[in-house]
Amino acid sequence: MAKTILITGCSTGIGHALALAFHERGQQVVATARRPETLADLRAQGIRCHALDVNSADSRAALLAELAQAGLAVDVLVNNAGYGAMGPLAEMPQSALRQQFETNVFALVAMTQAVVPDMARRGRGCIVNIGSVSGVMPTPFSGAYCATKAAVHALSDALRIELAPLGIRVMVVQPGGIQSQFGATASQGVAERSEQLSLYAPVADAIAARAGASQENATPAEAFARAMADAVLADAPSAVVRIGHGSFLMPFLKRWLPTPVLDRVLSRRFRLERLARPG
Repeated sequence: MAKTILITGCSTGIGHALALAFHERGQQVVATARRPETLADLRAQGIRCHALDVNSADSRAALLAELAQAGLAVDVLVNNAGYGAMGPLAEMPQSALRQQFETNVFALVAMTQAVVPDMARRGRGCIVNIGSVSGVMPTPFSGAYCATKAAVHALSDALRIELAPLGIRVMVVQPGGIQSQFGATASQGVAERSEQLSLYAPVADAIAARAGASQENATPAEAFARAMADAVLADAPSAVVRIGHGSFLMPFLKRWLPTPVLDRVLSRRFRLERLARPG
């Protein structure tokens, strides 16, 4: 029997590919994006598309009201919407840090809270949160993003235990590098904040490189989406799923490399030796 699968952040990348992958598997997909015009090709393939700003309570309520009016109950919520704010934490504007948590963490919880009551009433449902291996192994110049994904992992662990008695499953997906607009969006943010760099101006190029690092040898979004769709629809789904380039290597390095060694490796990788004061 087909499930109704609500996916946030479907304009590009992972969300867009997931909408197609679930649709190809005969599911009732509800694809959403802040700018619904970006979903035109999905709508042309018969996928139900809606506007949704995950940061807006009114937008969230309007979407669920539209689905209820259409007689649709959400069986699976895929919390995919998010982005990466890159830069050194010591010089990250507070507004950028807050917005990173608003979108990647607080909106995810709000979407979950919005669908849980009906899932609990029916005694079934699934919440799928898109985390990242960056939340397992943080790297320089991505501290804000890594912190939000670590928060997603912790929230998912707690939700999994809390919601199980209500018949609701929780899965956290921790992608590695996946082909998407993530790097371009992150790079744009870095460029906009480049003039605010002071202590870290000598490593501006390394900061820019970190913004695009996820796209190096990245796994195609379509391949990721097929594997993830199969994992979500499995008869006995896993609580934690890792897919994509680096999704196993980075957690392995974090677990087994001594912290001083890993710190030196990452410091060299992102040119932090340039900041060392002489003698």
